[in-house]
Amino acid sequence: MPIQDGDTIKIDYTGTLDDGSVFDSSENHDEPLEFTVGAGQVIPGFDEAVKGMEVGGEKTFRIEAAEAYGEADPALTQTVPRSMLQSESEICAGMMIMVGTADGQQMPARISELTDETITLDMNHPLAGKALTFSIKVVEA
Repeated sequence: MPIQDGDTIKIDYTGTLDDGSVFDSSENHDEPLEFTVGAGQVIPGFDEAVKGMEVGGEKTFRIEAAEAYGEADPALTQTVPRSMLQSESEICAGMMIMVGTADGQQMPARISELTDETITLDMNHPLAGKALTFSIKVVEA
């Protein structure tokens, strides 16, 4: 029976970027991904791609950035004086850190650039602005 909204399914998947690098795979999680189709538990483009598939079905599809984690928002990138970061350990570009927001919340940020005087923090999702390609197999529906 074809998969439709409201069905709870399990899939094996591998997600890759345009350069071919794997950013996630169900192999890393020891079990298939389980979700309810149409319930907003996965990115929108993913929900749409599984509709109509059946158990045992395999598919490779691409989700553009807008239907995945959205485009990168320049407003979520800011450069601050290096002295604002209190760190006991060595920091480097690409590293993820937690930063406090004005309302006292903690938010993950990636250090996108580092100089002797400044740190550029990017609070966009690490996959924002990227198209994602998935190879999936429905293992249970």
